[in-house]
Amino acid sequence: MTVEEKQKKLDHRYLRMSKIWAENSYCKRRQVGALVVKDKTIISDGYNGTPSGFDNICEDEANATFPYVLHAEANAITKLARSNNNSDGSTLYVTASPCIECAKLIIQAGIRRVVYGEKYRLEDGIDLLRKAGIEVIYMKQDNNYGAEEK
Repeated sequence: MTVEEKQKKLDHRYLRMSKIWAENSYCKRRQVGALVVKDKTIISDGYNGTPSGFDNICEDEANATFPYVLHAEANAITKLARSNNNSDGSTLYVTASPCIECAKLIIQAGIRRVVYGEKYRLEDGIDLLRKAGIEVIYMKQDNNYGAEEK
């Protein structure tokens, strides 16, 4: 097995794990999970939800997401700030493509690769990551937590 094939298998595996991690989210509209991996070790994780100390309610009565809800990527990256881990050169696995705000955090955190499993209607975050020289890989997920590379 080549190095590329081994990496592809790892990418599939960690992306499946981020999908399972998304199940921790209390958000009803969309559950998103993220893992930051460095040297084959998960150094941080996150899912979308409210900040610490807030009720675990993400949407209002009209099903609109509250503006203070954190994205999975932001949760994973800010967790790193409270740890002894360093994300330079790491890979972010996230179930949905990053928005522009999360893309800025990814760039500043020194993450070098992003693997995601679901496209979002806006691609400005992906465009910014590529402009910054970050490797971006889309792997479409199936309903059985599998992924196929696209």
